[in-house]
Amino acid sequence: MTSEGSTAAIDQPAPTASVRIPASTPAPDGRPEILALRALKLGDLLVAVPALKGLRRAFPEHRILYAAQEWLRPIVGLTDAIDDLLPTHGLDDPLPIEHGRIDLAVNLHGSGGESRARLEEIGAKRRMGHRSPGWDGPEWRDGILERERWASLVSWHGVPADPLDCRLRVPEGSSPAPDAVVVHVGAAYGSRLWPVDRFAEVARTLAAAGHRVLFTGSGKERPRALAVADAADLPEDTVAAGELPLDRFAALIAGASLVISADTGAAHLASAYTRPSVILFGPAPASEWGPPPGPHTVLTDESLRLGETFSPTPDPALMAVTVEQVLAAAADHGIS
Repeated sequence: MTSEGSTAAIDQPAPTASVRIPASTPAPDGRPEILALRALKLGDLLVAVPALKGLRRAFPEHRILYAAQEWLRPIVGLTDAIDDLLPTHGLDDPLPIEHGRIDLAVNLHGSGGESRARLEEIGAKRRMGHRSPGWDGPEWRDGILERERWASLVSWHGVPADPLDCRLRVPEGSSPAPDAVVVHVGAAYGSRLWPVDRFAEVARTLAAAGHRVLFTGSGKERPRALAVADAADLPEDTVAAGELPLDRFAALIAGASLVISADTGAAHLASAYTRPSVILFGPAPASEWGPPPGPHTVLTDESLRLGETFSPTPDPALMAVTVEQVLAAAADHGIS
């Protein structure tokens, strides 16, 4: 495949409605612009980094905008591939950018009708995406690593990308807790929540062995983190959940001696900084969301996985992971 797939002009649909452009939309700066749509979460951004770095190398004169939620801004800058964020909360509303302004629109969100429609509405001169009505590109493939999916997508369109090129720049400033064992107790859905008492037993054991343990999570997850600390007989000052801005959280992970987490953004940050990690998988298959080669251990029982991401109860594949397995994996990384 040559680069024609990404450079051929397309018919520009007329805007379907007048879109109000908010003050948060970055103003043009004179450069041609690329808009990469992936209006999802932290882990979703991190698995798209190889594709974004490929775009950066292929289009050095372009300004690259990343359409995603505003809270990701501190990490967006650490990719060294994205110039600015276009605040975008999901796909319910039109993208907040002027029709015809974008030179190249890249669909890193998926291949469904909603994401395609949002990008078609902005009237970009060129588009990259998977093959679908009105779009040229590779066929969507199930069962492959997400890093490979997006790197291979842009590669098909003539933009070489390495799926292992997923590192982030370390934020300026020191880690809030150098060499800590970071125990990330939260997750977006109940299907990924390993039990409080198991996290507590792991933390209690590692703390008793002389390791500094720090519990992390979002502000909403702070009560859960406090419950884990209490069950582990550790003081409240071991709980950093809800207290760290996202860039400080990244600095913490970058300086950790070990990260223990479900398949969440924390685990993907550990991969981005090549920090030793023990990752507990539940509904998501490790064959699609697992870490790159490196000091990372995946624990799960695929034979029990239900795969119901939005379930309020932990997936059986996650529940099959024992405290003893986590401690053994930590020991394999030199933490015992």
